[in-house]
Amino acid sequence: MRLKSRPAPGLGKVRRDVAHGKRGDGHTRTRRIRRPDPRAVHAGRPDPTLTAVAGLVEFGAFCRERGLDHALRDTFGRLKTHPAVVYPMHTQLRLLIDAFVAGEARVFGVESLAADPLFVHLAGGGVPSIDILYDDLRRFDAAAITALDDLVGREGLRGVRTARFKRVHLDIDTTVEVLFGTQDGALPGPNPRYHGRPSYHPILARLAETGAFVGAQLRPGDTGFGDADVPYAVTLVRRVRAAVGPACEIVVRIDGAGDCLALLAALQAEPKTTFVTKADLDAPLCAAITTQRVWQTVDEDATGVPLVQVAEIDFARGVWTTASKRFRVIAVRSRDRVNGKQIYLWSDLEYTVQAFVTDRWAEPAEDVMARYNDRAGIEPLIGEAKGAWGIGKVPSQDFHANHAALLLKLLAHNVFRQFVQQRAPALARWRTPWLRRVLIARPGRLLRIGGRWQLRTRALGPLADRRE
Repeated sequence: MRLKSRPAPGLGKVRRDVAHGKRGDGHTRTRRIRRPDPRAVHAGRPDPTLTAVAGLVEFGAFCRERGLDHALRDTFGRLKTHPAVVYPMHTQLRLLIDAFVAGEARVFGVESLAADPLFVHLAGGGVPSIDILYDDLRRFDAAAITALDDLVGREGLRGVRTARFKRVHLDIDTTVEVLFGTQDGALPGPNPRYHGRPSYHPILARLAETGAFVGAQLRPGDTGFGDADVPYAVTLVRRVRAAVGPACEIVVRIDGAGDCLALLAALQAEPKTTFVTKADLDAPLCAAITTQRVWQTVDEDATGVPLVQVAEIDFARGVWTTASKRFRVIAVRSRDRVNGKQIYLWSDLEYTVQAFVTDRWAEPAEDVMARYNDRAGIEPLIGEAKGAWGIGKVPSQDFHANHAALLLKLLAHNVFRQFVQQRAPALARWRTPWLRRVLIARPGRLLRIGGRWQLRTRALGPLADRRE
């Protein structure tokens, strides 16, 4: 089976043709290249009109056209209502989004951007002290956090409102944000790299068809996925349902943490919603897999020896009620599996085993396995969110402020990806650092001519300048 979900962002890199650079001509030169003496280049007078983030103008125009500025004002204006307010809440949030798009992962990075004339101009003519930005993030209460999470989902689901999908895939995963301080909620918990370190343990969700985040929830580091997270998972499903309509099927994919009766029952209760989750390989399930005799070969090597086999296991957990026995358990054993947890159940066979729980009865077992494996696309997306957007770097001691910063970064990610789709669709599979180099981190000069502001910058290459 070949799934039609969107692949993860590719590894396309900035080429000179895209950035309008000069190609090498070594094949036509007859003399050896010689570097000039940099001391012969004399420095002129400082030019206060130069900017290093000229792409923020187009990005800002894109945000204004899609109504993001008005949405921030209408939703979060209540957080600062005093008549003497100089920096309204929505302008502060737009300033932070611009900073995140420009590559700053921390609020403190605004200090360097405050020297850029274009950034200052887009901020309204004055960049506030970072202490004010910290205070404004601490203004977020539970209602504001919920509203910001809804805004992240709304921007992440814009692409599916106009497309007619028959089936979409909602991937839910958790990650660890390691902390080296005493932030509120920083508690020891599951941490594969820094054992015993305080951390946060957020939930992140993406829609595979768009590659965008549809929601996130920050949690203390000692929180595991369980019954308490079921309401939020249902909220994510209903958020996607509101975007795709009643006729579209939603397939929820979760790792082993999703083997939870309360969650699976709640997903079954949602209309036209199915799930595929990794099963917890406890002792009863392992015993049932070990005694399975009939296996279907999915892949084999050149000599005919089976490499991957699947089987449907007649198994039900003790906590599963009679109505919940519609759950289907599928086991997969493989000889060349090198990723993930390795479990060997047969002493005389070289197979490792994994199992899935699903309610997709009409789908062949090998297709269920392939559908779940396609969930792996959320891993590089979370990696990009950590590396390029800094979701693991928290700005404050306050838990709500850190939650708001996480959601703002994911909102910036979603809007920036939509901007790339419109501005340079040929580069849509590039990762964020390369996109910033081409579209945002562009040199320019901000001038005031004839009573109007004018930005002068170098043109992009033909590939990056191609619009839809």
